[in-house]
Amino acid sequence: MDSLRLIGIYEDHLAVDRRLSPLTTAVYAAEIRLLDQFAQEIGESLVRMKTQQVIDYVIKRTETGLRRTTTRKILSSLRSFFGFLVDEGIREDDPSRIIEIPSGGRSLPDVFTTWDVEDLLGVIPDDTPIGLRDRTLFELIYSCGLRISEACSLDTSRMYLEESLIRVVGKRDRERAVPMGRAAKEWMERYLLEGRSRLLSSRSVTEAVFISSRGTRLTRQGAWKKFRSYALASGLEGKVHTLRHSFATHLLRGGADLRVVQELLGHRDIRTTQIYTHVEGSQLKESHRKFHPGNRT
Repeated sequence: MDSLRLIGIYEDHLAVDRRLSPLTTAVYAAEIRLLDQFAQEIGESLVRMKTQQVIDYVIKRTETGLRRTTTRKILSSLRSFFGFLVDEGIREDDPSRIIEIPSGGRSLPDVFTTWDVEDLLGVIPDDTPIGLRDRTLFELIYSCGLRISEACSLDTSRMYLEESLIRVVGKRDRERAVPMGRAAKEWMERYLLEGRSRLLSSRSVTEAVFISSRGTRLTRQGAWKKFRSYALASGLEGKVHTLRHSFATHLLRGGADLRVVQELLGHRDIRTTQIYTHVEGSQLKESHRKFHPGNRT
């Protein structure tokens, strides 16, 4: 059986037998395709790979500086695939079983690099009202460090475009003012002019900034679904909340003061914000506008 057909059968196994989500199924299958490419490069068959060859593959993948959580996902994918081969009687042993999966250690948030964010936002089409809405939504979440609920509940009356500010209502109805980066402001202006007005129906009566295709307020579930499709298209693993984590981490890396980041995120306890200090960065006490990469030209 050729490797492409085998991977297809494995993908069906994940979706049908194990009932994994479409995103997880796609991620696992993509990892095995990379493994297959590596096997071909070394002149080996995917189903006959030896333990040392699998180790060499993992080393090659991790040499790029992957996070420990990503390494765990790679090894989990390999164990799932080789376990499938054993269960199906295609091979007798699991060459990945001897490889130790790194422990989880302290739970740290997943974070996109600035290049990851650019890739994610770059796959969103901007030639339709829905595309404009989505690009603006995720630009705003990243630029302001919003929770998805805060973005979806944002009303037009709480936006101050001239001042580049928005007022958001967070947990326990606590309100805070957050500055918008230049890119987010420009997308917001375009969306309000070219997108939102076209999504509103003649019967729509809503102050919601982000509108669904039915002319009603966009729900969190709707935003999550759109994010998953864009993440998959850009080859990224993460959730909408990863943009909020990335916002905080990139600010601290740039040198923003921890107390400033605490205020921007709406954290009551600074210990909640301190989880982001695993990222290198000097404490220069500069403003959001100066440091955040969302203020790009």
